[in-house]
Amino acid sequence: MKKLHFTGIGGAGMAPLAELSVMRGAAVSGSDGSDSAKFRHLQTLGAEVHLGHREENLPDDTELLIYSSAVPADNPERLKARQLGIPELRRGEYLAQFASGFKRCVAVTGTHGKSSITAVLSAVLQRCGKEPGFMIGAEVAGMPSCSVGDGDIFVTEADESDGTHALLKNFLAVIPNVEDDHEWSLGGSAVLEENFRKTAANSCKIIYYASAKCDELFAGHPDAERLTGVPENFAGLHGFQAANAYIAVQAAKILGCDVDMAVAAAADYPQVARRMTVHKSGEKFTVIEDYAHHPTEVRAAVSLLRINYPGRHLRVLFQPHRFARLEKYFHEFAAALQLADSVYIAPVFAAWSESGPVDSSALAAAVKGTAVSGDCRQWAEEVLADLPQNSVIAVLGAGDINGVIAHL
Repeated sequence: MKKLHFTGIGGAGMAPLAELSVMRGAAVSGSDGSDSAKFRHLQTLGAEVHLGHREENLPDDTELLIYSSAVPADNPERLKARQLGIPELRRGEYLAQFASGFKRCVAVTGTHGKSSITAVLSAVLQRCGKEPGFMIGAEVAGMPSCSVGDGDIFVTEADESDGTHALLKNFLAVIPNVEDDHEWSLGGSAVLEENFRKTAANSCKIIYYASAKCDELFAGHPDAERLTGVPENFAGLHGFQAANAYIAVQAAKILGCDVDMAVAAAADYPQVARRMTVHKSGEKFTVIEDYAHHPTEVRAAVSLLRINYPGRHLRVLFQPHRFARLEKYFHEFAAALQLADSVYIAPVFAAWSESGPVDSSALAAAVKGTAVSGDCRQWAEEVLADLPQNSVIAVLGAGDINGVIAHL
């Protein structure tokens, strides 16, 4: 199809997919509720983009409308599409269609680490002489977030939150871990797990870290590489970054790369936006941002910070992401945050629902003696006031908590 419209075009998963479509010669239009660098970049590529969702944004001769799963059925552009008989696909459905144009699709899925592993694997493949197509759902320093490559390998994040990762037909699926995050948007953990089973079944080969859940889900796969023992150190990296790099190298080996060359490439771990990003560093304090928004990720982030900055006071600024996630993992979040020296908890980034049975103040109370709640952006001076010399401030969360960084 040559005339495509993306409703929600500025999203982390939508923008690179729209860009890839432009690269493949499609006429792309789209809209988004907010301005962004991705939004403006698409304009420079020739896409016709609009701020706000209105029926007039959708050209009458559009052949296909692609929409984010966050876009409701009563969106004016989707309503017009149905009136005109224009077919619609969710982002993940269109991704599966797009990926089918490559000889070997490599889907990076699982609960944690998708963006980083996709970035590492794409960079490693390039350093090893391959020319992969790829799509990364985050900005990466020193490389684009997407490429069409030479038509052979296509490495892509495959998001489990709406179940569309199960639609991809893969040469290889890279599945570092499976937890029950996003089960509330899918209808329960049984559905989530079945989707991962389908993803594995739709893949000629799979590679995964051994765990009780992954072993259960992927038992019987005819070509599975089960990695035992998640490495704490690899290629000069530590913690979850070592684990991400190691599984990326093993995937690169399956794809025909020289192992020594792949390890050397992985050592230059790509700086993915909002993933252990150092924003400020000085004698008084260092500010680091990470996308951690699940208790496993918060715990892993704190652990890596302790390794990288031993002996320094660690002050965490955390924003819960979704009331449903906070409710489900309330005690796990409290336990993970307890590992920091001091904690400030911002209001919940709502996303889908505007309230829940527990909130940020309840979480702060559960983090015994070390946490307070409130709007960190307004508290910037207070956050810094009693900070010990040479401290680390970790800004954790997937919402708008990163807005505080400019004020620190």
